[in-house]
Amino acid sequence: MGLTLAEKILSRKVGRRVSAGEFVEVDIDLAYFHDGSGPLVIKALEDMGVDKLANPDKVVVVFDHSVPPHSDQAATLQRLVRNAVKKFNVRYFYDLGEGVCHQVIPEKGHVLPGQVIVGADSHTCTLGAFGAFATGVGATDLAYALATGKLWFRVPETILVRVNGSFAPMVSAKDLALKIVGEIGVNGAIYKSIELTGRGVSKMSIASRMTIANMAVEMGAKVGLIAADQETIRYLKAKASLGEALFMEGGDADASYEDVRFFDLSSLEPQVALPHSPGNVKPIEEVEGVEIDEAFLGSCTNGRLEDLLVAAEIMRGRKVHENVRFVVVPASKEVYLKALEMGIIKILLEAGALIGVPGCGPCLGAHMGVLGEDEVAISTSNRNFLGRMGSPKAKIYLASPQTVTASAIEGRITDPRRFMR
Repeated sequence: MGLTLAEKILSRKVGRRVSAGEFVEVDIDLAYFHDGSGPLVIKALEDMGVDKLANPDKVVVVFDHSVPPHSDQAATLQRLVRNAVKKFNVRYFYDLGEGVCHQVIPEKGHVLPGQVIVGADSHTCTLGAFGAFATGVGATDLAYALATGKLWFRVPETILVRVNGSFAPMVSAKDLALKIVGEIGVNGAIYKSIELTGRGVSKMSIASRMTIANMAVEMGAKVGLIAADQETIRYLKAKASLGEALFMEGGDADASYEDVRFFDLSSLEPQVALPHSPGNVKPIEEVEGVEIDEAFLGSCTNGRLEDLLVAAEIMRGRKVHENVRFVVVPASKEVYLKALEMGIIKILLEAGALIGVPGCGPCLGAHMGVLGEDEVAISTSNRNFLGRMGSPKAKIYLASPQTVTASAIEGRITDPRRFMR
């Protein structure tokens, strides 16, 4: 019997064949944390009596949650993390303004297919888009990985997701991600691997693959995996040194999959997740007309260049609705600079958008567009839990960059297909 992609990656790391349900200890290729989780990681290291990291060259720290710090407490905690970076001789430290960790790390060439990556953030699964076994862990587990260079895992069972067809106009990877979460459910893949394959996936950009892998954890998944291919190599060649042979394998056709799901992109419509769950997904015609106070374009799910570009294409010659705050936060400095060069930022600014510093923005509900009582937002982020972006009396809808931009123009949730030129 063959192996799933998750089983192959972990077998390669262990040096023997492993199967779902086994417990294995593996060497960690990359460990990272940010200013939000960093203080807890540092405290765990102190509690363990650790004064030296096992592999400081395999550690990345990115400041992205509070950029710039929104309070004196946030500034103090960031200072604590900076001091720890120096103390532990962490080689790769990206301070304020570089962007969201899950975007910055591949941009800086820290990711390769077949790696095992852990991060003190649940959306570490985003890096599964590169064929890496990347998963979020708690501060204590990350501290152990930093101290020893190793961590144990249970090899996850796998749900295979086969995707065929091509996206229709004004439909994108975020709509597919929401559709998958809606069908599998927020508890439907707990500690499992979501393995995506098919011609529909192979035709997607790296940015689109990252969007889908990012939302694997919204189903409870341990990882969201897409096998590396020529598109992956093209991206990585521009970012990293590819001296070694890359791990390019996918899951085997005769592997043991717990479930197999099929999705046809050609029949996919714009999707919206209603409050207060990413799994409460409906086609847009069932949601159209809901008035909004804020539209947010950004986050580790949808703040990449292709997302900003499609927003500018829709917004060109139009204006943000007078009753809407349209908050746009590029996922990284690199994205921001390219958007400036292409004139994207100019179009959005002239339309009335508010452009934020690269980072997480209002996604975590700390700053840069938090919601007040009874306010309604439509967001390209990945979570719409009660109180996620501010007041617990606010409502958050999740949608694609196309839907969010169209809604920002109309002042209410709007089918972006109305804006096809």
